[in-house]
Amino acid sequence: MKMLIKGGDVVNPEKMNVEQLDIKVESGVITAIGNNLPVEGAQVVEADGKLVCPGLIDMHVHLREPGYEHKETIATGTKAAAQGGFTAVACMPNTNPVADNASIIRHILERSEAEGVVKVYPIAAITKGSKGDELTEMADLKSAGAVALSDDGIPVASAAVMRRAMQYANMLNLPVIPHCEDKDLVGGGVMHEGFQSTVLGLPGIPAAAEEVMVARDIILAETTGCKLHIAHVSTAGSVELVRQAKRRGVNVTCEVTPHHFTLTDEEVTGYNTNTKVNPPLRSSADVLAIKEGLADGTIDVIATDHAPHSEEEKAVEYQYAPFGLVGLETAVGLVFTELVSKGILTAPEAIAKLSLNPARVLGIKAGKLMVGETADITIIDPGAKEVINPAHLAGKSKNTPFNGRELKGLPVMTLVNGKIVMRDRRVTG
Repeated sequence: MKMLIKGGDVVNPEKMNVEQLDIKVESGVITAIGNNLPVEGAQVVEADGKLVCPGLIDMHVHLREPGYEHKETIATGTKAAAQGGFTAVACMPNTNPVADNASIIRHILERSEAEGVVKVYPIAAITKGSKGDELTEMADLKSAGAVALSDDGIPVASAAVMRRAMQYANMLNLPVIPHCEDKDLVGGGVMHEGFQSTVLGLPGIPAAAEEVMVARDIILAETTGCKLHIAHVSTAGSVELVRQAKRRGVNVTCEVTPHHFTLTDEEVTGYNTNTKVNPPLRSSADVLAIKEGLADGTIDVIATDHAPHSEEEKAVEYQYAPFGLVGLETAVGLVFTELVSKGILTAPEAIAKLSLNPARVLGIKAGKLMVGETADITIIDPGAKEVINPAHLAGKSKNTPFNGRELKGLPVMTLVNGKIVMRDRRVTG
């Protein structure tokens, strides 16, 4: 019941500082933070040289339950989250049936309570069946526990429908998280439209397919006052549109995935279907712009878009494979390897994008280490190294393009409500 996390470098993403402190936990709550706190029979976790952080939150995850349990379940997906250092995830509504009514939201929460290793926050659909026509009963969804609205991988094509959705969401103080993609411009594209798609003979998806919808939804958010959060930005143009909107005072935030700041469309060479994602891996110029957006604060959140698929589904020709890769287990290592160690973000800046900022977007009480707060804590060892092996991933699916890549800076302990659910890269919860 008592724990003392001793001598760690405590990260405060609000103040953007790091200070060596002890943290005392009792009955799942932080009861003291300071120097040389007495042990008093508590379990001691030696954290010298490690970063003690507010529990990380991945606000864009596909848990696949109900309906697609052959890809992932709430049990396996939350184990993957715990291994990756996340104490909470927000799950997308593209289940079967779609999470477009209160009973499914309650079902997800009940299953999460029974089988989840970390906390789960459901995101509900904007339109019924995510078909883009009829709005869901948003007030009922919020009352049932939904924290945001999204049709996820299906864009709301009608500007009129999206405008009404934003008007209602604004009244309920629910963020809208659109998948910004013009399907007419996408056509049959399967990768980024550019030199590489021409060389590989694959139909391309132009950057404009994303950017025109980002622009439209920013305009609608500016008109309605709605809290807009743009999922997985992938192009330089999208980053600049968000940057300009923020300067005008639009209530907009956005996220990027680790694969979009790490990989380019050159990775598609060899036709590895684990590189097939939506939005697609973009050009090196887009990756540079994303890193600039992370550094200057235009991009608020790092989220994985964890999208598990079975080996059989991915073991087909590139054109026919489903979009998506798994990201929960590798995200922190990629952030520290690609961003922190290269000076693009400081550790507090990175942790803010992984904890405090997603909590603020979703309106949940999390992302801070303070006396009286629930002890959701992630401990990261900046010096720990690991070579990614899909066989060692905790989730049900193994569709990662990072097989064999060495990462430095890894989560080594995850605590949820003061309980250790992952230690030394092994899930214990």
